[in-house]
Amino acid sequence: MKGVAVTGVGIISSIGKDLEETRHSLLKGKSGIGFPQNLKTRHNNLPVGEIALSNSELNALLKLNPKSAYTRATMLGIYAVNQLLDNTDLKNFSSDTGIISGTSVGGIDMTERYFKDFEKDPEKRKFIQAQHPGFSTEMIAEYFGLKNFVSTISTACSSSANAIMMGARMIESGKLKRVIVGGSDCLTKFTLNGFNSLMILSGNECRPFDENRNGLNLGEAAAFILLEADDCIGGKEVLGRLTGYGNANDAFHQTASSENGEGAFLAISKALKKAGISGNEVDYINAHGTGTKNNDLSESIAFRRVFGDEIPAFSSTKSFTGHTLGAAGAAEAVFSLLCIREQEIFPNLNFSTAMKETGLNPVTEVQKVKIDTVLSNSFGFGGNCTSLIFQKDE
Repeated sequence: MKGVAVTGVGIISSIGKDLEETRHSLLKGKSGIGFPQNLKTRHNNLPVGEIALSNSELNALLKLNPKSAYTRATMLGIYAVNQLLDNTDLKNFSSDTGIISGTSVGGIDMTERYFKDFEKDPEKRKFIQAQHPGFSTEMIAEYFGLKNFVSTISTACSSSANAIMMGARMIESGKLKRVIVGGSDCLTKFTLNGFNSLMILSGNECRPFDENRNGLNLGEAAAFILLEADDCIGGKEVLGRLTGYGNANDAFHQTASSENGEGAFLAISKALKKAGISGNEVDYINAHGTGTKNNDLSESIAFRRVFGDEIPAFSSTKSFTGHTLGAAGAAEAVFSLLCIREQEIFPNLNFSTAMKETGLNPVTEVQKVKIDTVLSNSFGFGGNCTSLIFQKDE
């Protein structure tokens, strides 16, 4: 069969603690954007996509040892992978099973919380190691007994999309039979302060692709999908196939997309080539669409360059979840697979006026349409751009 099979998914974000809750929110136009409750910050007037579970609640739900160095990103990741395994009846991991996770800031939430205590309180020093991006992956792998292949990718907002791409390549090369791929990121003071210093956070709910957009909302999420070689599938349902992927770097700016959409254009073009399809075969695009002036214009220009005047239906689901950074690519991969399974397109919230430069109009209401092919875009800081193509299993 063409492409790599997806046989399981798990997700938690501000719009749902599992797949069905998530779909319900997407169908009802129920945004998860609000003011922070769990994150203690002086910027509590900035709207975010925060998951309505505290760390202690997550710890209790997962029955974790409170003395261990579990960060919020780690707990969210375990929560999502648990769903994936429950849904696929996968109980025993073989030696050819791996996990690849993407994250932007790893466990820095605990570092910033206890930094001032490290010198005086030896108990808190266990969180020093939690800061590096690979720590959450290692803890997730340890929790589930995964020992063979454990890898972390940290390429900002494209991290988990790159994890998915790498997982597919590992299966295609015969190095692994089964890979859990995705990512996890939580809200932190570090990211909120950092994005605020760049002056790209909106004081209102974000408005992707709107002429009057004025910035993004940060969010948090964990999402993972299970990729399997065809000889591992057995009787499991195939939710879709990853048939195309492409990664490119426009080398334009550390925190901005190129003005001519070069990185996005190259990533989309590579993904189409890998999938062996033309642009007119794409039924829907889950756009990167953060709601910033730069990102949305750059991506729109790339759409024009790739698709000409026949741009497929598109929307940004970040208007629901906020920008979940390293987890965004995986979360939106799950949304893309939902679109294929349910044959529906989810809306771009808060849109009213097309950008004058490109005049593009995203989908603003749920649409029931035939969907065989979805393009999902994740474009990160540093110019790291990744596009994934999911297709219906035939």
